[in-house]
Amino acid sequence: MRPEHVDQFLEAATQRYFAPGERVLDPASGAVSELLCVRRGSISGRRGVADSTGPIEYVAGDLFPVGALLAGRAVTATYTANEDTFCLCLPAAAAQALVRQSAPFADHLNGRVLSFLELSRRATQAAFASQTLAEQSLETRLAELAPKTPLACAPDTPLAEALARMHERRVGSILVQGEDGRIEGILTRHDILGRVTLPQRPLTTPIAAVMSAPVHTLDDGHRLSDAAMLMSRHGVRHVPVLRDGRVVNIVSERDLFALQRLSLKQLGSSLRGAPDEATLVGLAASIREFARNLLGQGVHARQLTELVSHLNDLLAGRLVELVAARRGLDLACACWLAFGSEGRGEQTIATDQDNGLVFDSDEPARDRPAWQAFGAEVNEALDRAGYPLCKGGVMAGNAACCLTAGEWSERIGHWIEHGAPQDLLDASIYFDLRPIAGHLALAAPLEKLIAQAPARVPRFIKQMADNSLRHGPPLNWRGGLDPTVEDGHAWIDLKLQGTAIFVDVARLYALAHGLPARGTRARLEAVAPLMGATERDSGSWVASFEFLQMLRLQLQLGHRGAAPGRDDNPNRIDVARLNDIDRRLLKESLRAARALQQRLQLDYQR
Repeated sequence: MRPEHVDQFLEAATQRYFAPGERVLDPASGAVSELLCVRRGSISGRRGVADSTGPIEYVAGDLFPVGALLAGRAVTATYTANEDTFCLCLPAAAAQALVRQSAPFADHLNGRVLSFLELSRRATQAAFASQTLAEQSLETRLAELAPKTPLACAPDTPLAEALARMHERRVGSILVQGEDGRIEGILTRHDILGRVTLPQRPLTTPIAAVMSAPVHTLDDGHRLSDAAMLMSRHGVRHVPVLRDGRVVNIVSERDLFALQRLSLKQLGSSLRGAPDEATLVGLAASIREFARNLLGQGVHARQLTELVSHLNDLLAGRLVELVAARRGLDLACACWLAFGSEGRGEQTIATDQDNGLVFDSDEPARDRPAWQAFGAEVNEALDRAGYPLCKGGVMAGNAACCLTAGEWSERIGHWIEHGAPQDLLDASIYFDLRPIAGHLALAAPLEKLIAQAPARVPRFIKQMADNSLRHGPPLNWRGGLDPTVEDGHAWIDLKLQGTAIFVDVARLYALAHGLPARGTRARLEAVAPLMGATERDSGSWVASFEFLQMLRLQLQLGHRGAAPGRDDNPNRIDVARLNDIDRRLLKESLRAARALQQRLQLDYQR
């Protein structure tokens, strides 16, 4: 609101005190004559014992009863002060006048502010579409492309072996190199019909007899436009890229098509067929590029984070396979686990590792060192691919996260039974468990235990509720944003002070009701009817959570319209640099988070 409209509100309002237990308003009071703004304390509204929705609490900064005031009718609930409470009371006529003069005030009272979500999403789409077109240009140098290790073989390699290797790697070409590494020829999938199948050449034929030669190459200093021209001029579909005379990459016709629209299927296939860690490191950068492209195409936060998590699963899964094969370990005896945001399928771009391992063994002490060393190697490789090591040590390379199913069950049971501060912190991470690689059935007993055990221990649920309420959204007594001012910037941590609130509350209610849902949106939608929440309430929670997720993605992808985060925290945003729409949506999303915490408080602390 503009300052003069805030002054107008304050000048027309009178302050009133309500003692603990004092009735503030009820249906017998008649048509609402005032709009109340809680300045200090809290007020609960109850519709009666027959109503299943439960009480609604208003705290500092909340306005009520909005619906009754706008409709000119009596309230349907009884409002009572919970403690010493002070309210600013604005006469109905003054409130209606302010509605006509202040658009932000009117938007808030009419509940229209969440309609700005679509405007915000469209603005984001336009900004990232422009950025995507600028970055995905034929002027891109070949050295800047994600590296791919070309498949190669010797000239005397039998066709059967060469074709089998192409099929195994899921690639469309294989280079033929001499002993000195010089490229002598190339065989592509397109060549096979005319040079092998139709002539009915035996598969024992050396590849040198059917390869194409000479091979047209480019140095990595050339651009994609040069590769496109070379392909067009010579009718070829693959161009090896050289650096100092050695092959470092290969560009295909498919790469040029992908320039216009990166394909999820293509990226997924590349991840599944990656031959080595170096290729996966390059593909990790492609995942971030893919996310930027999706923003440009207008994809919503939920779908985007699910896709990012899916691609990260494929990358981690392939890395697990490569390391296990190199170490001679059988993945039929182990399962790689994801926790935290990856376990929920809600990973953003800037995300560290939260993983573990469950292995099958009759002698855990004997077998653990090998599996722990395996986990540590995978953790280090993920770190090199851009997924930082977990500062809290929640990684498969640590002994506490490399356990048999029995050991995991004992550890989870200990957390539920004791509920110490560290136990609650561990539960908030590990209880979003999801198996992603190896023998997935090994995780089934753990998933069942997590879904069923907490609901049988009300004390543990109460402790989790207390823990979830330690951090509230950054709002002041008027319901406005209350950022941390530091170094001339107004910072808000979108994760700690935003999305984490929705994540924690959704997890708690899901555990309390024994629901198997894993993602935050799915949990909120599943528990809303059990909480007695209206469809409007649950829709507000989901929309607010996903807006905060989208804002985090914009920040992490370096969107120019969003505020840059600090280097040590990719989730901190400078609210002063947000546009008006996003700033208002941020405030309303945080208010929805506070309302959700209030429900939790009423259910588990009163």
